[in-house]
Amino acid sequence: MVTDSDPSVKIPAIEKAVREHDTTVVPQLIKDLDNDDAAVRLYAIHALRALTGEQFGYTAYLDENARTPAIARWNQWLADQTNPNPTKTATVAE
Repeated sequence: MVTDSDPSVKIPAIEKAVREHDTTVVPQLIKDLDNDDAAVRLYAIHALRALTGEQFGYTAYLDENARTPAIARWNQWLADQTNPNPTKTATVAE
């Protein structure tokens, strides 16, 4: 399972999700971009790129502070996917 904390379980699950084009794992993969294990981060970004075609400037081997802006872009992208048509307030001209 991609939610498993053990990289020896998580990484094969990520690979399987990519093979099966399972986009339901995308939210977990985005969380894994901030994983303490660099290998998990690397597999997560490769999987996200394969499943979504996006990268948002993320580099797995950078330190936490350098990864933060790209992770924020991923989270914004996910929010936009979850709510692609937010209600907009109409302005009526008087």
